[in-house]
Amino acid sequence: RRVREAVVSTQSTGMVKMEVDYSETVATVVPECETLAANGKLNEALEKLFLLEKQTRMAGDAISNSNVLVCVVGCCYKADDWPLLKENLTTLSKKRGHFKLAVTKMVQRACEMVPEVTDKAKKLELIEILRKVTEGKIYVENERARITKTLAEIYEKDDEMEKAAKILQELQVETFGSMEKKEKVEFILEQMRLCYQTKDYIRTSIISKKISTKYFDSKDTDELKMRYYRQMIDLNLHHKDYLAVSKNYHEIYTTPAVKENDAQWKEALQRVVIFLILSEYDNEQRDMLARVKADSNLSKIPYYQNVLTCFDTAELLNWSILKEVYSSHLKSKAGQATTPLDTEDNWEVLRKRVVEHNIRVIAKYYTRISLSHFASLLHLELKEAEDMLCKQVVKGTVTAKIDRLDGIVNFTKPRDTEEILNSWSGNLNSVMTLIGNCNHLITKERMVHQVN
Repeated sequence: RRVREAVVSTQSTGMVKMEVDYSETVATVVPECETLAANGKLNEALEKLFLLEKQTRMAGDAISNSNVLVCVVGCCYKADDWPLLKENLTTLSKKRGHFKLAVTKMVQRACEMVPEVTDKAKKLELIEILRKVTEGKIYVENERARITKTLAEIYEKDDEMEKAAKILQELQVETFGSMEKKEKVEFILEQMRLCYQTKDYIRTSIISKKISTKYFDSKDTDELKMRYYRQMIDLNLHHKDYLAVSKNYHEIYTTPAVKENDAQWKEALQRVVIFLILSEYDNEQRDMLARVKADSNLSKIPYYQNVLTCFDTAELLNWSILKEVYSSHLKSKAGQATTPLDTEDNWEVLRKRVVEHNIRVIAKYYTRISLSHFASLLHLELKEAEDMLCKQVVKGTVTAKIDRLDGIVNFTKPRDTEEILNSWSGNLNSVMTLIGNCNHLITKERMVHQVN
C-alpha cells in the first residue's frame, strides 16, 4: 500500500519531504526488470525503470529512487550494453530535481564495476564517463578520487608516469571533508611517489607538507609512517640535506614496530649517526647530536658511538687514522644492506666534515697562528687549508682574518661598536676614579704639612 505523508515544501532550503513511499513497488518492479534484462529485453526493462524513476523522484522518495538508478546501471552492465550504460550515467546524473543520495549510490555501483571489467578500452571508457559525471560534485568527491587513482595506476602500468602524476595532482584530497584521514594520507603518499619518479622534486616537497606528522602519533599508523619517511629520505638525499635525512631515520628508529626488531632499529640508528656526522655544523645539528648521544641504545653499536664522540670532542682528528680504523665497520659487509659510506662521494663529504671540525677546534684554542702551521695541523696543502677556512668564515662558523703578507691567521673576534663604547666608558670611569683618588691624597698631604 502507498502511504501518504504530509507534503511540506521548504523553499528556503529547497528540500521536499517524501509524499509517497514507493518502497514496496520498487521491491516488486526491480526484480522483474532485472529478469527482463537478463532475458535480452533490456529496452522494455529500462522503460519500466525510467517510469518508476520519475515517479519516485517527483514523490520525493530518495531511497526508492536510489534503488531504481542502481538497477538501471546494473541492467546495462549485465547486458554488456556500454553505449547505453554511458548514456544513462550521464543523463540520470543531470535529471532535474535529482537526489544527491541517488546519484551517489549510482556512482558507487558504477565504481564497483571498474575492477570487474577485463577489457582495457571499456574500463577506460567507464572511468572517463565516471570522472565527467562526478566533476564538480562535492557529494561524490571520494568516488572521483578513488576512480582517478585507478586511472593513474593504469597509466603507470603503461609506463606513462608523467600522465599518471599529472592526473593524480588534479585532486586536492586534503580539502575533502568526508574522506577518512588514513585514506587521505595514502592518496598524498601516492602523489608524492609519482612526482618523485617523474623527477618533479619541487612539487614532491610541496605535496609532502600536506601531511601533518602528528597523525603518525596515533595507533596503527606505523606502515604509513614508514612509507612517508622513506619517501622523504629519497627526496632529502636528492637535495643532499643530510641533517634532514638523519632526522627522517630517527623518526623511523622511534617507530614502535621498528623498536621491537633489533636488526631494524640498529640499522636505523646507524644511519642516524652516519648522516648526522655527514651534515653541516650548526645549532640544529649540535642539538640533534646531543639527543642521539644521550640514547642508551647507542652503546650497543660501539663503533658508531665512538665516531660520534670524536665529532663531539674538542680535539683534532686525523683523517687518515679515522678512515683506517672505522672504514671496515662503517661500510657494509657481504650479505648486508648497503650503507651511505659505501660510496666514495660520501667519504669525501666526511673528510670535509673532519677538516671543518679541526678548524673549529683550532679557532677555540688559538688567537693567532701561522698559515703554514695551520695547514700542517689540518694535514692539508696551504691553498686547500686557506680555501676551507674561507668557507667556514663565510658560513659564520668561525671568525678569522688572514694576513697573507705575514702568513698569519688571526682568530680574534672583532668587537662591535657598542662593545667598544662600553669599554671606553669603563676605562674613562676608571681614569676619573684614579684622578679623584690622587686629588684626595694630594689634599691630605697638604693638610699634614700645614699642621706640621
